[in-house]
Amino acid sequence: MLVGLLALILASGCAHKPLVSENKGRELPDQGPVIADTAQGQVRGSNRDGIHTFKGIPYGGPTSGKNRFMPPTKPESWSGVRDALEYGPRCAQRSAIGSAVDRKVVAAIIAPDTQAMSEDCLFLNVWSPGAGDGRKRPVMVWLHGGGFVEGSGSSALYDGTALARRGDVVVITLNHRLGALGYLYTGSGANESSGNAGMLDIVAALQWVRDNIAAFGGDPGNVTIFGESGGGMKVTLMLALPAAQGLFHKAISQSGALVRALKPEQSAAITGELVTELGVKPGDLEALQNVPLEKLLDAQGVVLKKERSGGFTFNSPFTPVADGTVLPRDPFDPEAPAVSADVPLLIGSNRDEMTLFLYGKLGPMTDGMARMGLGRLAGDAKDPVFDHYRKRMPDASGAELIISAGSDMFRAPSLLVADRKVAQGKAPVYVYLFTWETPVLEGKLKSAHAVEIPFVFDNTDLVPGLTGKDPERFKLAEQMSTTWATFARTGNPNHPGLPEWSAYTPDQRATLIFNLPVSVENDPRSEERQLWQGILTK
Repeated sequence: MLVGLLALILASGCAHKPLVSENKGRELPDQGPVIADTAQGQVRGSNRDGIHTFKGIPYGGPTSGKNRFMPPTKPESWSGVRDALEYGPRCAQRSAIGSAVDRKVVAAIIAPDTQAMSEDCLFLNVWSPGAGDGRKRPVMVWLHGGGFVEGSGSSALYDGTALARRGDVVVITLNHRLGALGYLYTGSGANESSGNAGMLDIVAALQWVRDNIAAFGGDPGNVTIFGESGGGMKVTLMLALPAAQGLFHKAISQSGALVRALKPEQSAAITGELVTELGVKPGDLEALQNVPLEKLLDAQGVVLKKERSGGFTFNSPFTPVADGTVLPRDPFDPEAPAVSADVPLLIGSNRDEMTLFLYGKLGPMTDGMARMGLGRLAGDAKDPVFDHYRKRMPDASGAELIISAGSDMFRAPSLLVADRKVAQGKAPVYVYLFTWETPVLEGKLKSAHAVEIPFVFDNTDLVPGLTGKDPERFKLAEQMSTTWATFARTGNPNHPGLPEWSAYTPDQRATLIFNLPVSVENDPRSEERQLWQGILTK
């Protein structure tokens, strides 16, 4: 079923680790320290080519020991000036990359993530064109990918220098709790964050932005959250969190949208599996808080590897739960959440999402084998799905058919979110489709999952292993990064570098196609949209 593949994909984090760079992260000379004030004390950052950079600023207190699974606390204050020159530790995690991505893909584009890990991981990073200059720039807060179980805001791919410069915006990345540490459901009434501690960490980061970002040249009244894959899911979840209302004003979701969250009974069953693996008495929260971290991660890995059924109706273990308190209801089912009705949304995906995950994993197969393989995507709907794609792609191999179907499946939740957001009639929605094809690995990755990220951050020069070396790619990076920054500034992504791009409506479904050149199409791949949304909404 879907969870057997998609959950693994979104948990893999495979495209969210530091990528190979020709110039070691655009090493520019440090032009001296920069001091900024925060509510907890002063921080010392660096000034590289006019961009003021602060790394590893705490936005919350420790989350280990008695604070494990509990809501985040305020960061502790300090005296003097605290150095903010190095990234803070990423959340303690285990990677699923080895089983999710072909080794050739790993070798071509991914370098090991050696950033330190810790259970205490509530740190953020700031890039600003002018800390302390009194300006009020748009603020863009990035939520990293890796599903809900891995990743960090310190990937070289997420370096905010170029985007801050290109758009005259303040860029923020952050770490938060993941996996069981962030999303273990300890039961109704057990604590105020049960099953959603990781999402409340993001709320705490946005509260830090509200209280401090003016000192870094940012406008606390103009904050955009954006993210990709699992980060895109986090964006759609934040749209449904009452605690986040008013803390951000625009949202961008890339290749990831969460229509439904886990139900309490589903999360309780997962918790039961974990405590059984740990040998802990059910309901003994104190014992769970005292389990050694490595033992907890080992048990988490066992639970994550279990096969599950449920198709689109079941998410991966250790993901947010509609607990009725932190998350009162499913994010976008049966309609868009009222708490964010006035927040403009930019949302989209890549045409060939699945190539990154299925490259080299699908050998020659008969149509019968392909039909059975589609059962992992569509469950009981595998037969109509196979028939549709075989009719549309009569000469395609079984592998090509599965990749195409899986990529359209990946896109369907984003379009359903767009439809339901538009139906509110309160704020505009803009939809895009990224179709530029990377030339790496003989072009077989095409418009793969995560390939758009360096274009959004204007970092294509940092990752030739992912984007190739054709100078034409810089033109698309300029267009995309300007589009994201323009949307963050005004809530409308249109600018002189784009054709006229109308807001999404049920009648036209205007979609910006990011390629060279960019273009606008109405309802591209409409039949596939209808097919997968029909499955999604059952």
